[in-house]
Amino acid sequence: MTFVVGENCINCKHTDCVEVCPVDCFYEGPNFLVIHPDECIDCALCEPECPVNAIFSEDELPEDQKEFLKINKDYADKWSGHNITEMKDAPADAEEWDGKPGKRALLKDW
Repeated sequence: MTFVVGENCINCKHTDCVEVCPVDCFYEGPNFLVIHPDECIDCALCEPECPVNAIFSEDELPEDQKEFLKINKDYADKWSGHNITEMKDAPADAEEWDGKPGKRALLKDW
């Protein structure tokens, strides 16, 4: 079992979650965070820390977010040099993006 970062993180990218992760399984992209499913120990500490409710347990992932399990795995592997373990400031416009639908197309890669 793993936790998964979903669509609402795109362009919000709060990093409150990374500081509580005991195994440092978060990886950072330009406008999104992912959890490496092979490193996550299913401790659930990150989920309540996300201020935009973008983290889900794999078995509670909403149907319209199922693709994010693969996105997290693929980008965690691809962004392996971008492990993040300390909180950073969220983007200045993060609040404007919270809850906006259709952000999947905005996901950026390094």
